[in-house]
Amino acid sequence: MTANRSDKPVHLAVYDTYADWETGHTTAHLTQRGYRVRTVADDGRQEVTTMGGVRIRPDGALSDLSPQDSSLLILTGAALWDTGDELAPFAAKAAEFLAAGVPVAAICGATAGLARAGLLDGRAHTSGAPAYLAEQPGYAGAEQYVEADAVTDGDLVTAGPTEPVAFAREVFARLDVYGPEVLDAWYRLFHDSDASAFPVLMAAAERGDA
Repeated sequence: MTANRSDKPVHLAVYDTYADWETGHTTAHLTQRGYRVRTVADDGRQEVTTMGGVRIRPDGALSDLSPQDSSLLILTGAALWDTGDELAPFAAKAAEFLAAGVPVAAICGATAGLARAGLLDGRAHTSGAPAYLAEQPGYAGAEQYVEADAVTDGDLVTAGPTEPVAFAREVFARLDVYGPEVLDAWYRLFHDSDASAFPVLMAAAERGDA
């Protein structure tokens, strides 16, 4: 039995060169737990092509997205974050979400976009490496950088490019998708291949908690 934790969907930002593997765990398990996942693109009428060559027809346009209509905004990595300001509107939308008290989760190159927008300043965060963020114009959050797989500070979740499972764990914790014991077991199974976590998840599934 899945649990519908919110009548507001989770929004996944999509754009050309988006790193599709970085959010697979997050969106798949949110869907299993009753969340609706909707994709938003800068132009909601045109398909985007992921870094893996998958074409996505977005559900809507970024300009039409209001934080009040969402549970979470997910920003994934993409080559475009490092080649110009084409994705700046997505960082601006993240600023709207954070100002409204609605969570934002950013992984890989999306953290650079948030750094350039000043959204990491004053918030604990992580990324691929401190030097990567230090190269971003306007970034002044070096003192808040944390050497960790993924970090949550209030409504902001960040992770480096090699940590899609830890990224998902932080999202699940922020949205209260699983209880602490089940979340720990989920992480141990998918990150560490710990077989002892499987019975915990099976028992939780029988209760409707996973």
